[in-house]
Amino acid sequence: MSVGTSSAPGASGPGRPPAARPAGDLAGLGIDPDDLPDGLVVADEHGYVVCFNAAAERITAVPAAEALGQRLDKALPLEDLEGRRWWQLTDPYSGLAIRVGQPERNLLLPGGREVLVSARYVRGEPTGPVRRVVVSLRDTEARRRTERSHAELIATVAHELRSPLTSVKGFTATLLAKWTRFTDDQKRLMLETVDADADRVTRLIAELLDISRIDSGRLEVRRQPVDMGAAVGRHIQAYVAAGQPADRFLLRIEQPLPALWADPDKVDQVLSNLIENAVRHGEGTVTIDVTPAPSPREGEDTGTSVIVSDEGTGIPEESMNRVFTRFWRGSKRGGTGLGLYIVKGIVEAHGGVITVGRAHGGGAEFRFTLPVAAPAYLA
Repeated sequence: MSVGTSSAPGASGPGRPPAARPAGDLAGLGIDPDDLPDGLVVADEHGYVVCFNAAAERITAVPAAEALGQRLDKALPLEDLEGRRWWQLTDPYSGLAIRVGQPERNLLLPGGREVLVSARYVRGEPTGPVRRVVVSLRDTEARRRTERSHAELIATVAHELRSPLTSVKGFTATLLAKWTRFTDDQKRLMLETVDADADRVTRLIAELLDISRIDSGRLEVRRQPVDMGAAVGRHIQAYVAAGQPADRFLLRIEQPLPALWADPDKVDQVLSNLIENAVRHGEGTVTIDVTPAPSPREGEDTGTSVIVSDEGTGIPEESMNRVFTRFWRGSKRGGTGLGLYIVKGIVEAHGGVITVGRAHGGGAEFRFTLPVAAPAYLA
Protein backbone atom coordinates (compact mmCIF):
# COMPACT_ATOMS: atom_id res chain seq x y z
CA MET A 1 0.00 0.00 0.00
CA SER A 2 1.44 3.34 -0.96
CA VAL A 3 1.13 6.35 1.31
CA GLY A 4 2.16 9.97 1.19
CA THR A 5 5.20 11.50 2.77
CA SER A 6 3.49 13.25 5.65
CA SER A 7 5.30 13.08 8.96
CA ALA A 8 4.46 10.89 11.91
CA PRO A 9 2.05 12.07 14.60
CA GLY A 10 3.90 14.75 16.47
CA ALA A 11 7.18 14.06 14.64
CA SER A 12 9.19 16.34 12.39
CA GLY A 13 10.84 15.37 9.12
CA PRO A 14 9.62 13.34 6.19
CA GLY A 15 7.81 10.07 6.60
CA ARG A 16 8.18 7.02 4.44
CA PRO A 17 6.03 4.21 3.11
CA PRO A 18 6.29 1.37 5.61
CA ALA A 19 6.53 -2.33 5.03
CA ALA A 20 4.03 -4.26 7.16
CA ARG A 21 5.82 -6.72 9.37
CA PRO A 22 5.30 -8.65 12.63
CA ALA A 23 5.33 -6.67 15.84
CA GLY A 24 8.56 -6.90 17.78
CA ASP A 25 9.67 -10.43 18.53
CA LEU A 26 6.26 -12.08 18.19
CA ALA A 27 7.23 -13.81 14.97
CA GLY A 28 10.46 -15.05 16.51
CA LEU A 29 8.46 -16.56 19.37
CA GLY A 30 6.09 -18.30 16.99
CA ILE A 31 3.15 -16.14 18.12
CA ASP A 32 0.66 -14.84 15.59
CA PRO A 33 -0.63 -11.38 16.63
CA ASP A 34 -4.07 -12.47 15.42
CA ASP A 35 -4.11 -15.03 18.23
CA LEU A 36 -3.89 -12.33 20.92
CA PRO A 37 -7.15 -11.69 22.80
CA ASP A 38 -6.61 -7.90 22.91
CA GLY A 39 -6.27 -5.49 20.03
CA LEU A 40 -2.64 -4.86 19.06
CA VAL A 41 -1.56 -1.90 16.94
CA VAL A 42 2.13 -1.20 16.34
CA ALA A 43 3.60 1.85 14.63
CA ASP A 44 7.20 2.12 13.48
CA GLU A 45 9.73 4.89 14.18
CA HIS A 46 8.09 7.10 11.56
CA GLY A 47 4.58 6.64 12.95
CA TYR A 48 3.24 4.27 10.31
CA VAL A 49 1.17 1.27 11.31
CA VAL A 50 3.03 -2.00 10.74
CA CYS A 51 0.80 -4.34 12.76
CA PHE A 52 -2.98 -4.33 13.13
CA ASN A 53 -4.23 -7.64 14.47
CA ALA A 54 -7.62 -9.33 14.17
CA ALA A 55 -8.80 -8.17 17.60
CA ALA A 56 -7.97 -4.56 16.65
CA GLU A 57 -10.08 -5.03 13.49
CA ARG A 58 -12.99 -6.33 15.57
CA ILE A 59 -12.79 -3.57 18.17
CA THR A 60 -12.32 -0.65 15.76
CA ALA A 61 -14.33 -2.02 12.80
CA VAL A 62 -11.39 -0.97 10.58
CA PRO A 63 -9.99 -3.62 8.18
CA ALA A 64 -6.31 -4.38 8.73
CA ALA A 65 -5.62 -3.89 5.03
CA GLU A 66 -6.90 -0.34 5.35
CA ALA A 67 -4.98 0.45 8.55
CA LEU A 68 -1.60 -0.99 7.58
CA GLY A 69 0.65 1.65 6.09
CA GLN A 70 -1.37 4.56 7.44
CA ARG A 71 -0.18 7.02 10.00
CA LEU A 72 -1.12 6.00 13.51
CA ASP A 73 -3.34 9.01 14.12
CA LYS A 74 -5.25 8.27 10.90
CA ALA A 75 -5.59 4.52 11.39
CA LEU A 76 -6.55 4.94 15.03
CA PRO A 77 -8.21 8.36 15.44
CA LEU A 78 -8.75 8.38 19.19
CA GLU A 79 -10.22 11.16 21.29
CA ASP A 80 -10.43 11.54 25.05
CA LEU A 81 -13.76 11.92 26.82
CA GLU A 82 -13.52 15.71 26.41
CA GLY A 83 -13.19 15.48 22.64
CA ARG A 84 -9.46 16.20 22.39
CA ARG A 85 -7.44 14.31 19.79
CA TRP A 86 -5.39 11.79 21.68
CA TRP A 87 -2.25 11.54 19.55
CA GLN A 88 -1.85 15.30 19.39
CA LEU A 89 -2.36 15.48 23.13
CA THR A 90 0.16 12.77 24.05
CA ASP A 91 2.67 13.40 21.22
CA PRO A 92 4.52 10.05 21.55
CA TYR A 93 7.29 10.82 19.06
CA SER A 94 8.26 14.35 20.06
CA GLY A 95 7.25 14.47 23.69
CA LEU A 96 9.42 14.06 26.75
CA ALA A 97 12.23 11.60 26.08
CA ILE A 98 11.82 9.95 29.49
CA ARG A 99 8.24 8.82 28.86
CA VAL A 100 7.72 5.08 28.42
CA GLY A 101 4.03 5.01 27.55
CA GLN A 102 0.48 5.82 28.59
CA PRO A 103 -1.53 3.97 31.26
CA GLU A 104 -4.82 2.35 30.38
CA ARG A 105 -7.71 4.75 30.06
CA ASN A 106 -11.07 5.12 28.37
CA LEU A 107 -10.92 6.76 24.94
CA LEU A 108 -13.39 7.20 22.11
CA LEU A 109 -13.34 5.90 18.55
CA PRO A 110 -15.18 7.69 15.75
CA GLY A 111 -18.89 7.36 16.40
CA GLY A 112 -18.41 7.59 20.14
CA ARG A 113 -17.59 3.95 20.83
CA GLU A 114 -15.59 3.63 24.05
CA VAL A 115 -12.44 1.49 24.25
CA LEU A 116 -9.72 0.89 26.81
CA VAL A 117 -6.36 1.99 25.45
CA SER A 118 -2.82 1.71 26.78
CA ALA A 119 0.41 2.49 24.95
CA ARG A 120 4.08 1.59 25.28
CA TYR A 121 6.89 3.63 23.76
CA VAL A 122 9.80 1.43 22.77
CA ARG A 123 13.17 3.21 22.60
CA GLY A 124 16.56 1.91 21.51
CA GLU A 125 18.10 3.53 24.60
CA PRO A 126 16.51 5.08 27.74
CA THR A 127 16.21 8.63 26.35
CA GLY A 128 16.60 7.87 22.67
CA PRO A 129 14.00 8.38 19.94
CA VAL A 130 10.89 6.22 19.87
CA ARG A 131 11.36 3.20 17.62
CA ARG A 132 7.97 1.62 18.17
CA VAL A 133 4.62 2.68 19.60
CA VAL A 134 2.75 -0.39 20.80
CA VAL A 135 -0.94 0.18 21.48
CA SER A 136 -3.24 -2.24 23.28
CA LEU A 137 -7.00 -2.04 22.75
CA ARG A 138 -9.66 -3.67 24.85
CA ASP A 139 -13.40 -3.65 24.45
CA THR A 140 -15.22 -2.10 27.42
CA GLU A 141 -18.25 -4.38 27.19
CA ALA A 142 -16.80 -7.04 29.52
CA ARG A 143 -15.93 -4.39 32.07
CA ARG A 144 -19.38 -2.87 31.74
CA ARG A 145 -20.97 -6.26 32.36
CA THR A 146 -18.84 -6.67 35.48
CA GLU A 147 -19.74 -3.20 36.69
CA ARG A 148 -23.43 -3.88 36.08
CA SER A 149 -23.14 -7.16 37.96
CA HIS A 150 -21.47 -5.40 40.90
CA ALA A 151 -24.14 -2.70 40.87
CA GLU A 152 -26.88 -5.35 40.89
CA LEU A 153 -25.15 -7.12 43.75
CA ILE A 154 -24.95 -3.92 45.79
CA ALA A 155 -28.60 -3.11 45.10
CA THR A 156 -29.70 -6.64 46.03
CA VAL A 157 -27.66 -6.65 49.22
CA ALA A 158 -28.94 -3.21 50.22
CA HIS A 159 -32.52 -4.38 49.69
CA GLU A 160 -32.01 -7.65 51.56
CA LEU A 161 -30.28 -5.92 54.49
CA ARG A 162 -32.86 -3.16 54.84
CA SER A 163 -35.75 -5.42 55.87
CA PRO A 164 -34.09 -7.34 58.76
CA LEU A 165 -32.21 -4.30 60.01
CA THR A 166 -35.42 -2.28 60.07
CA SER A 167 -37.04 -5.05 62.08
CA VAL A 168 -34.10 -5.31 64.50
CA LYS A 169 -34.00 -1.55 64.99
CA GLY A 170 -37.76 -1.28 65.43
CA PHE A 171 -38.14 -4.06 67.99
CA THR A 172 -35.08 -3.11 70.04
CA ALA A 173 -36.12 0.56 70.12
CA THR A 174 -39.63 -0.43 71.18
CA LEU A 175 -38.39 -2.74 73.92
CA LEU A 176 -35.97 -0.15 75.27
CA ALA A 177 -38.62 2.56 75.34
CA LYS A 178 -41.55 0.50 76.65
CA TRP A 179 -40.05 -2.55 78.33
CA THR A 180 -42.43 -2.55 81.29
CA ARG A 181 -45.55 -2.35 79.11
CA PHE A 182 -45.06 -5.74 77.49
CA THR A 183 -45.78 -9.19 78.87
CA ASP A 184 -43.04 -11.83 78.97
CA ASP A 185 -44.62 -13.61 75.99
CA GLN A 186 -44.61 -10.40 73.94
CA LYS A 187 -40.99 -9.71 74.85
CA ARG A 188 -40.02 -13.25 73.90
CA LEU A 189 -41.77 -12.97 70.52
CA MET A 190 -40.00 -9.70 69.68
CA LEU A 191 -36.61 -11.02 70.80
CA GLU A 192 -37.08 -14.20 68.75
CA THR A 193 -37.85 -12.03 65.71
CA VAL A 194 -34.72 -9.96 66.35
CA ASP A 195 -32.66 -13.15 66.70
CA ALA A 196 -34.02 -14.59 63.43
CA ASP A 197 -33.37 -11.34 61.55
CA ALA A 198 -29.84 -11.16 62.95
CA ASP A 199 -29.25 -14.68 61.62
CA ARG A 200 -30.55 -13.56 58.22
CA VAL A 201 -28.07 -10.67 58.14
CA THR A 202 -25.26 -13.00 59.17
CA ARG A 203 -26.12 -15.43 56.35
CA LEU A 204 -26.20 -12.61 53.80
CA ILE A 205 -22.79 -11.32 54.89
CA ALA A 206 -21.42 -14.86 54.67
CA GLU A 207 -22.80 -15.13 51.12
CA LEU A 208 -21.10 -11.87 50.16
CA LEU A 209 -17.78 -13.09 51.52
CA ASP A 210 -18.15 -16.35 49.62
CA ILE A 211 -18.91 -14.50 46.36
CA SER A 212 -15.87 -12.27 46.86
CA ARG A 213 -13.62 -15.29 47.39
CA ILE A 214 -15.11 -17.21 44.45
CA ASP A 215 -14.76 -14.26 42.06
CA SER A 216 -11.15 -13.64 43.13
CA GLY A 217 -10.19 -17.34 43.15
CA ARG A 218 -9.40 -17.23 46.87
CA LEU A 219 -11.99 -19.70 48.15
CA GLU A 220 -10.05 -21.99 50.50
CA VAL A 221 -10.85 -25.68 50.74
CA ARG A 222 -9.72 -27.42 53.93
CA ARG A 223 -9.96 -31.11 53.12
CA GLN A 224 -10.89 -33.70 55.72
CA PRO A 225 -12.52 -37.13 55.52
CA VAL A 226 -16.24 -36.64 54.81
CA ASP A 227 -19.00 -39.23 55.19
CA MET A 228 -21.39 -37.94 52.55
CA GLY A 229 -24.23 -40.26 53.53
CA ALA A 230 -24.06 -39.17 57.16
CA ALA A 231 -23.88 -35.50 56.13
CA VAL A 232 -27.07 -35.81 54.07
CA GLY A 233 -28.74 -37.69 56.92
CA ARG A 234 -28.05 -34.83 59.34
CA HIS A 235 -29.76 -32.35 57.05
CA ILE A 236 -32.82 -34.57 56.70
CA GLN A 237 -33.03 -35.02 60.48
CA ALA A 238 -32.87 -31.22 60.93
CA TYR A 239 -35.83 -30.73 58.57
CA VAL A 240 -37.85 -33.45 60.30
CA ALA A 241 -37.09 -31.87 63.68
CA ALA A 242 -38.29 -28.52 62.28
CA GLY A 243 -41.67 -30.01 61.36
CA GLN A 244 -41.27 -31.52 57.88
CA PRO A 245 -42.85 -34.99 57.60
CA ALA A 246 -40.23 -37.73 57.61
CA ASP A 247 -41.85 -39.45 54.63
CA ARG A 248 -41.17 -36.43 52.44
CA PHE A 249 -37.49 -37.43 52.25
CA LEU A 250 -36.00 -40.49 50.61
CA LEU A 251 -32.27 -41.10 51.11
CA ARG A 252 -30.62 -43.81 49.02
CA ILE A 253 -26.94 -44.62 49.50
CA GLU A 254 -25.13 -46.97 47.17
CA GLN A 255 -22.33 -48.78 48.96
CA PRO A 256 -19.43 -48.94 49.02
CA LEU A 257 -18.67 -45.24 48.67
CA PRO A 258 -15.07 -44.13 48.07
CA ALA A 259 -13.24 -42.40 50.91
CA LEU A 260 -13.97 -38.73 50.21
CA TRP A 261 -11.70 -35.87 51.27
CA ALA A 262 -13.44 -32.49 51.14
CA ASP A 263 -14.18 -29.43 53.22
CA PRO A 264 -17.01 -30.60 55.53
CA ASP A 265 -18.35 -27.10 56.20
CA LYS A 266 -18.55 -26.26 52.52
CA VAL A 267 -20.08 -29.64 51.65
CA ASP A 268 -22.73 -28.90 54.28
CA GLN A 269 -23.31 -25.51 52.64
CA VAL A 270 -23.86 -27.18 49.26
CA LEU A 271 -26.20 -29.82 50.69
CA SER A 272 -28.13 -27.24 52.72
CA ASN A 273 -28.76 -25.08 49.68
CA LEU A 274 -29.79 -27.90 47.34
CA ILE A 275 -32.07 -29.62 49.84
CA GLU A 276 -33.61 -26.32 50.93
CA ASN A 277 -34.35 -25.46 47.30
CA ALA A 278 -36.05 -28.83 46.82
CA VAL A 279 -38.12 -28.40 50.00
CA ARG A 280 -39.11 -24.77 49.38
CA HIS A 281 -39.56 -24.69 45.63
CA GLY A 282 -40.33 -28.32 44.82
CA GLU A 283 -43.19 -30.62 45.66
CA GLY A 284 -43.70 -34.23 46.66
CA THR A 285 -40.86 -36.46 47.80
CA VAL A 286 -37.35 -35.03 47.96
CA THR A 287 -35.02 -37.82 46.90
CA ILE A 288 -31.29 -37.74 47.65
CA ASP A 289 -29.10 -40.36 45.99
CA VAL A 290 -25.47 -40.75 47.11
CA THR A 291 -23.47 -42.97 44.78
CA PRO A 292 -19.92 -43.66 43.64
CA ALA A 293 -19.20 -42.10 40.26
CA PRO A 294 -16.34 -41.53 37.85
CA SER A 295 -14.09 -38.78 39.15
CA PRO A 296 -14.26 -35.43 37.33
CA ARG A 297 -10.54 -35.01 37.96
CA GLU A 298 -7.91 -36.52 35.69
CA GLY A 299 -5.73 -39.13 37.34
CA GLU A 300 -8.48 -40.39 39.68
CA ASP A 301 -10.83 -43.26 39.01
CA THR A 302 -13.68 -42.60 41.42
CA GLY A 303 -15.60 -39.79 43.02
CA THR A 304 -18.78 -39.30 44.99
CA SER A 305 -21.98 -38.13 43.35
CA VAL A 306 -25.03 -36.61 45.08
CA ILE A 307 -28.35 -36.20 43.25
CA VAL A 308 -31.11 -34.07 44.83
CA SER A 309 -34.46 -34.26 43.04
CA ASP A 310 -38.08 -33.40 43.71
CA GLU A 311 -41.48 -33.99 42.11
CA GLY A 312 -42.49 -30.38 41.43
CA THR A 313 -42.91 -28.55 38.16
CA GLY A 314 -39.15 -28.40 37.61
CA ILE A 315 -37.12 -25.68 35.95
CA PRO A 316 -38.16 -24.39 32.51
CA GLU A 317 -35.88 -25.56 29.73
CA GLU A 318 -35.04 -21.98 28.72
CA SER A 319 -33.82 -21.24 32.28
CA MET A 320 -31.49 -24.21 32.61
CA ASN A 321 -28.43 -22.30 31.44
CA ARG A 322 -29.05 -19.47 33.95
CA VAL A 323 -29.57 -21.52 37.09
CA PHE A 324 -26.01 -21.07 38.40
CA THR A 325 -25.73 -17.37 37.58
CA ARG A 326 -26.09 -14.57 40.09
CA PHE A 327 -29.60 -13.45 41.05
CA TRP A 328 -31.39 -16.33 39.35
CA ARG A 329 -34.58 -17.17 41.22
CA GLY A 330 -36.67 -20.19 40.39
CA SER A 331 -39.78 -18.69 41.98
CA LYS A 332 -41.03 -15.59 43.75
CA ARG A 333 -40.62 -17.12 47.19
CA GLY A 334 -37.84 -14.82 48.30
CA GLY A 335 -34.11 -15.39 48.53
CA THR A 336 -31.22 -13.41 47.13
CA GLY A 337 -30.65 -15.59 44.06
CA LEU A 338 -27.02 -16.06 45.10
CA GLY A 339 -27.17 -19.54 46.62
CA LEU A 340 -26.70 -21.66 43.50
CA TYR A 341 -23.95 -19.35 42.22
CA ILE A 342 -22.09 -20.03 45.50
CA VAL A 343 -22.84 -23.76 45.31
CA LYS A 344 -21.27 -23.96 41.86
CA GLY A 345 -18.21 -22.03 43.07
CA ILE A 346 -17.75 -24.38 46.05
CA VAL A 347 -18.11 -27.53 43.95
CA GLU A 348 -15.65 -26.27 41.34
CA ALA A 349 -13.20 -25.19 44.06
CA HIS A 350 -13.14 -28.88 45.06
CA GLY A 351 -12.39 -29.86 41.47
CA GLY A 352 -15.92 -31.14 41.00
CA VAL A 353 -18.79 -30.49 38.60
CA ILE A 354 -22.47 -29.68 39.11
CA THR A 355 -25.33 -29.95 36.64
CA VAL A 356 -29.07 -29.34 36.60
CA GLY A 357 -31.73 -31.23 34.71
CA ARG A 358 -35.20 -32.69 34.90
CA ALA A 359 -35.92 -35.50 37.36
CA HIS A 360 -37.77 -38.67 36.39
CA GLY A 361 -40.75 -37.44 38.42
CA GLY A 362 -40.84 -34.19 36.48
CA GLY A 363 -39.20 -31.94 39.06
CA ALA A 364 -35.75 -30.39 39.23
CA GLU A 365 -32.66 -32.56 39.58
CA PHE A 366 -29.31 -31.23 40.77
CA ARG A 367 -26.28 -33.48 40.60
CA PHE A 368 -22.80 -32.70 41.85
CA THR A 369 -19.77 -34.94 41.77
CA LEU A 370 -16.64 -34.46 43.86
CA PRO A 371 -13.29 -36.17 43.31
CA VAL A 372 -12.09 -38.29 46.22
CA ALA A 373 -9.02 -35.98 46.48
CA ALA A 374 -7.16 -38.27 48.86
CA PRO A 375 -3.86 -36.91 50.19
CA ALA A 376 -0.73 -38.15 48.43
CA TYR A 377 0.42 -40.14 51.45
CA LEU A 378 -2.71 -42.30 51.22
CA ALA A 379 -2.26 -43.04 47.54
